[in-house]
Amino acid sequence: MAAEVQPLLGRDRGGGQARSDAAASQELCIDQAVVFVEDAIKYRSIYHRMDAGSLWLYRWYYSKLYQRVLGFAIFLILALAFVEFPSSFTRTADLRYRSQPWQPPCGLTESIEAFCMLVFLVDLSVKPLRVRRSLRPFFLMQNSSMMKKTLKCIRWSLPEMASVGLLLTIHLCLFTIIGMLVFTIGETDEAQDKERLAYFQNLPQALMSLLLLLTTSNNPDVMIPAYIKNRAYALFFITFTLIGSLFLMNLLTAIIYSQFRGYLMKSLQTSLFRRRLGARAAYEVLARDTPEAVGVNPEDFLRVLQKTQLSEIHKQAIMQKVLSYEGRPMLADEFQKLFDEVDKGVIKERPPKPQYQSPFLQSAQFLFSHCYFDYLGSLIALGNLVCICVFLVLDSDLMPGQRDDFVLGILNDVFVLYYLLELLLKVFALGLRGYLSYPSNVFDGVLTIILLVLEISTLAVYRLPHSGWMPKQYGPLSLWDMTRLVNTLIVFRFLRIIPNVKPMAVVASTILGLIQNLRAFGGILLVVYYVFAIIGINLFRGIIVPPGNSSLVPNNSSARCGSFEQLDYWSNNFDDFAAALITLWNVMVVNNWQVILDAYQRYSGPWSVVYFVLWWLVSSVIWINLSLAVLLENFLHRWDPQNHKQLLVGAHQNTYQMSVELMFRDILEEPKEEELMEKLHTHPYLKLCR
Repeated sequence: MAAEVQPLLGRDRGGGQARSDAAASQELCIDQAVVFVEDAIKYRSIYHRMDAGSLWLYRWYYSKLYQRVLGFAIFLILALAFVEFPSSFTRTADLRYRSQPWQPPCGLTESIEAFCMLVFLVDLSVKPLRVRRSLRPFFLMQNSSMMKKTLKCIRWSLPEMASVGLLLTIHLCLFTIIGMLVFTIGETDEAQDKERLAYFQNLPQALMSLLLLLTTSNNPDVMIPAYIKNRAYALFFITFTLIGSLFLMNLLTAIIYSQFRGYLMKSLQTSLFRRRLGARAAYEVLARDTPEAVGVNPEDFLRVLQKTQLSEIHKQAIMQKVLSYEGRPMLADEFQKLFDEVDKGVIKERPPKPQYQSPFLQSAQFLFSHCYFDYLGSLIALGNLVCICVFLVLDSDLMPGQRDDFVLGILNDVFVLYYLLELLLKVFALGLRGYLSYPSNVFDGVLTIILLVLEISTLAVYRLPHSGWMPKQYGPLSLWDMTRLVNTLIVFRFLRIIPNVKPMAVVASTILGLIQNLRAFGGILLVVYYVFAIIGINLFRGIIVPPGNSSLVPNNSSARCGSFEQLDYWSNNFDDFAAALITLWNVMVVNNWQVILDAYQRYSGPWSVVYFVLWWLVSSVIWINLSLAVLLENFLHRWDPQNHKQLLVGAHQNTYQMSVELMFRDILEEPKEEELMEKLHTHPYLKLCR
């Protein structure tokens, strides 16, 4: 009997081990499918290790917590430039009034950088312990796939941009030589030849003058001396501007747009392929042979969906789609279509309105929840703004002690009472949850509460308004000034009318889309700003010396009209990181940038022009044109007749967010099943049974 029991116990142990292995294998398949689904949603590559430990580490790396820590570390290490020497913690950047900046305690910035480096080491980045400040933006770029795509687009566009740049250089050099020849012909008195002395005295000066004219920043100043002598000289400058600014620069814009669109389409096609490949990999891991067909059991996929890092709104949409199959296995095409729900716009469902039994209350609810009640609120806000503007105009010539704020105080009380009444009536009509579901109502409500608190405080301190009422000022702003300052924010209430005007809704939605789609370009611009600012600090810190500290610096009274000193441009310097950023911004705008170029040429030498011209090429020429390319694509897509019609139909009810990938989805080519399976069979860590 004992001899018979031993084999039975052995078979039980063997069967238990087999069941345990099967459960572990099933759980591993679920985890693999979860990772593949997340890779598909985020357009990530699926070529990574697939064992349980690697999957756990992979998901932890892409978890919200770690990504937020990584993002915070990137922000922290970039923000160190404002604190490190030379510190930007001064009230003003003007060299004449700049006080000694606050300096961090010894070891503080080093400790912060060491912490950030630990995070980056976990991020599997092999970097030296002390990273030069100009290389820190690399951490920002390596964590943005769209920024990498944009950089590749720029790299692919460089040959075509170089060809136009060569044409611009030839154009510039040709007109420089012609200008120097033309403005020296028939010269009898050199002192009277203002054109040659001011702009064409030598080759570098003439070249720089025409380069500035290419940006139109010194027009018509560069032309006036010659134009005074003979009006025919205007043809030289007009011809140069037509060819350079209107033709060649716009041709450069067209080339950048064409190359950007072509490469971006390839990049987005790759992203779509990754989406389909990740979804197909998840399908192959979960697919089972059943008597009905080969497919994915909906229950298995729902287990995967519960563990996936995805917003609840999209989870619910996918879950409803899965439940519609009524328990039958999902085929490959049906499984792929589930992920289309991720790209669909989010439609926010408003909470239900309160139910009132009284006919009077029902009528009041209908009245105060109608869009015309919003129009009335916008009209009242506009009236409030007009009143403030009228009193600002009337009091502009009066000293603060001469102003009588009696009428404005009464009007303020009336407007605040209306805003409070509007808030209460909307809460009555929509319910508290319904009222808070509209961002515009939240903004209006916060403003109303702030205004109410300030008005009550004003009445408690200064009593009721009366003739000759002039509340005393405490601190930099009196309580009454704070009330008027908050009142200026009421102008934004009038912007609520935009979604109700259909053509304006299209434009507004395009602008909102640009804010999202230009994040990659904004990130690249931030990187370029950062690098150029650090280089500028190393090159030009301390070069500009305020008046009184150097014999080389003229006083404002003796400075040449239109010069750096006469225009009080002392804040445009590179003595700290914040000032360097503002200086680069002013140069990028190219308005009066010749003043800054001239000052740094005089204080540091002619070689400084190279730095500023390179910055102009990178920021104003390349980056601005790339931004224009995205803007054009966004507008062309939004103003497409079909999309335009759909947007107008649902502009008021839906909250629609469009990604760059979704913008071009209708013109991308869907990958074939043979291509997907061929790629899956080459996966080094995924073994397919079929």
